[in-house]
Amino acid sequence: MKPFDYARADSLATATRDGAVPGARFIAGGTNLLDLMKLQVETPDTLVDISRLDLGEIEAREDGGLTIGALVPNSDLAADARVIQRYPVLSRALLAGASGQLRNKASTGGNLLQRTRCYYFYDPATPCNKRDPGSGCSAIGGENRILAILGTSDQCIATHPSDMAVAMRALDAVIVTRKPDGDRRRIAIGEFYRLPGATPEIENVLERGELITHVELPPAPRGRQTYRKVRDRASYAFALVSIAGIVAVEDGRIASARLAFGGLGPMPWRNEAVEQALVGQAPSDTAFNAAANALLADAKRYGSNDFKIPLTRRTLIATLRELTQEG
Repeated sequence: MKPFDYARADSLATATRDGAVPGARFIAGGTNLLDLMKLQVETPDTLVDISRLDLGEIEAREDGGLTIGALVPNSDLAADARVIQRYPVLSRALLAGASGQLRNKASTGGNLLQRTRCYYFYDPATPCNKRDPGSGCSAIGGENRILAILGTSDQCIATHPSDMAVAMRALDAVIVTRKPDGDRRRIAIGEFYRLPGATPEIENVLERGELITHVELPPAPRGRQTYRKVRDRASYAFALVSIAGIVAVEDGRIASARLAFGGLGPMPWRNEAVEQALVGQAPSDTAFNAAANALLADAKRYGSNDFKIPLTRRTLIATLRELTQEG
């Protein structure tokens, strides 16, 4: 591991000031960053420790939603009674991710920012445009079984690995930040992540030194919620395909639908056309297949990950059957 300086922040002001210095990285739980540092994928000059900041609470909002501090551990968020009751899709997504030990250390803000699990990103001996811009993409034409089929470019086909972020995308979460000059931003999660395009190394809209402080959840949406994750083994594996689904059925027809997907794209994926294909329809495999057609219309095959296309269709149909069944 490359030597680095260490600074412990005692306020948001010092954290964002120190984090704005070129070569600095924020660290809280460190469950992803430290692994990347050991592999020389991340080589920060300074680590700014934000773990002692007062960002570890979950608070009720006047509108009926919740405000979640960036340092709330994933295990605490999954176990919060309000989350279990009002946002079960989020609790289930959190419990589907990582191991118990990791969930105890991983933070809400860090989970949103974790890096892709593309094999080539983790191997500095191979070209990777995300790790080393302009070097090439080893995954295209290489081992890409776990990688993306939606939102890719000829520069990168990496996936975003978070389960939590997929549920938050379905819930229309808002990410709150603080900049070094003291300004705050409220960023809809649908506008937070960037597609790879020609600059896959830029993964989100955060500016240098800008720190995630909270995540806001709107009031719980109507309808039944679930999180379904398909992976290679029952625990400690990233999603091949995951779905955060929230569907309301009224008078025998689908009144509203929210569907976000993991394991398919470079960000928690959501496509309004998929939801529009369902609203107003009576629950049926015909309607569910129409939604799958909308989702997969632009899917690209890269060889080893071709199986994700039929797998996604089957998983989506099974999820929609679960969410719309009577009783």
